[in-house]
Amino acid sequence: MKVVVGSPGTWSGLLLRTGQCLFAGASIGVMVSALGFSNYTAFCYLIASMGLQVLWSLGLACLDVYALKIKRDLHNPVLVSLFVVGDWVTATLSLAAACSSAGVTVLFAKDEHFCRTVLQSSCGRFEISIAFAFVTWLLISMSSLVMFWLLASV
Repeated sequence: MKVVVGSPGTWSGLLLRTGQCLFAGASIGVMVSALGFSNYTAFCYLIASMGLQVLWSLGLACLDVYALKIKRDLHNPVLVSLFVVGDWVTATLSLAAACSSAGVTVLFAKDEHFCRTVLQSSCGRFEISIAFAFVTWLLISMSSLVMFWLLASV
């Protein structure tokens, strides 16, 4: 298999997974700090999706650290297949959660004007959390494409 930027067991793969974990964690932290987030299903779904992403990315980051420490190649077809499926599932869930939360936020801000009256302090936090979720999805999509490319090169 080819060594591609972001592939498992490399420094670039570790940085990619660390970025995913950090941005997903930041998305969760900002959303939880907003008042009234638990009243809306889309925001709870965002937290659940980002929580799954944190666990997945942290697990793969630990695997990358282990591979770098013992200088072992993780380009096993079975492992890469598992990484492809996991990345595509978490990427789909993260994009769906970010888009649904963004839709609710646009509804609040533009259509219902909740942000001017009811949710004054929380709307900015909702938007920041969703922005972090989209950055997380961007990193996941990069990782998904790298894994798919590696799987295709078997």
